[in-house]
Amino acid sequence: MAAKRTGLARARRAAGHTQERLAQLLGIDTSTVARWESGLSEPSPHRRPRLARLLMVSREKLEELLCEGTAVSTALPTDTGPWDATRSVDLVTVAALRERTLQFETEYDISPSTGLLAAATQHLARVAHLRAEARSNRVRRELWALEAETATLMGQFVWDASQRRDDEAPRAYFDQAIHAARQVGATAAESYATLRKSYLALYGEKQPKVGLAAAHEAAVIAKPVSPALTGLALLHVAEANAMLRERRACETALGAAQEQLDLVGEADTAGEYFSSPEIDRMAGSCYLFLGLAERAEVPLLRAARTLATRKKLQAIVLGNLSLARLRQGEIDGAVQALHGAIDALQTTRGGGGLNVAFAAGKELRPWRQHGAVQEVGERLFALMAGA
Repeated sequence: MAAKRTGLARARRAAGHTQERLAQLLGIDTSTVARWESGLSEPSPHRRPRLARLLMVSREKLEELLCEGTAVSTALPTDTGPWDATRSVDLVTVAALRERTLQFETEYDISPSTGLLAAATQHLARVAHLRAEARSNRVRRELWALEAETATLMGQFVWDASQRRDDEAPRAYFDQAIHAARQVGATAAESYATLRKSYLALYGEKQPKVGLAAAHEAAVIAKPVSPALTGLALLHVAEANAMLRERRACETALGAAQEQLDLVGEADTAGEYFSSPEIDRMAGSCYLFLGLAERAEVPLLRAARTLATRKKLQAIVLGNLSLARLRQGEIDGAVQALHGAIDALQTTRGGGGLNVAFAAGKELRPWRQHGAVQEVGERLFALMAGA
């Protein structure tokens, strides 16, 4: 068992904070604070300076308090083992479940979704079951919020694994997430699931007007709680307008998104959904849809360089960069970008990246007699055969 960090809890109380209040100030869940104090996890390095300030202790003292307990076990059985229905469900359990969800989120960026589906499905079922069985209202609320996050992630997995061909199953998961979020007023989670539904319309069903409405709804929901999520939704409002060839509306939405993203701070409840390359990635996509390939190339190139650790997104960006260069007659540059996209796809097999890469390969067909185009075409064929 893990040793409890009683000193950390005392420091929190001495500073006048409840677990809920400290979590609110740090922009995290109450269950995360409970897990820190139980010795089952510890704050990430980037949170420690702010945590020390809130506890009114030095950095050195905080490290001493954190060394008091060492995480030596998880509060959950393995994903493949049965859940003991006789054990109580507490905030430490919730924190362990949330940590598992975060692990799935990390894996999503670097691994094929097909390999994650079984474990993620079981994890979501466990969260929903424990939520239904929880006796404590506080624990139940935390599990409703976690169900919203996990169901949204499941929708992403299923859609990605289907190469964006199956829209119904992901939509059901996003609707489950929205329902769960509304039970406890988890506004950011509701907005993000709604935004994910807009992706189905934009990239799966090719219905930009439907996607525009959903992205706008997501922005309205997020506005009171998260500039990061509001800005991200507005970027997709811009993209939907670009698909509709409404340049003025697109650029207005891009400007509004930038204004919101300039407001993002450490305490943003949905800050993890946004990263700086998103602006360049989406602007590049917008200008590509508007038929302005030259304007699309520069932001796409910047985004590709900064997404090295997020291979699924990088594959999409490089595929779009290939299209942008091809439409300017830059065949060698288009081939080079497409090779980069294929490199990323060989490990992740992300549905969005596969679709864009195959689209670029199709547009390269008039030059298939060129040696370089033949080579990248063979790599695409091998990728398709293994998809």
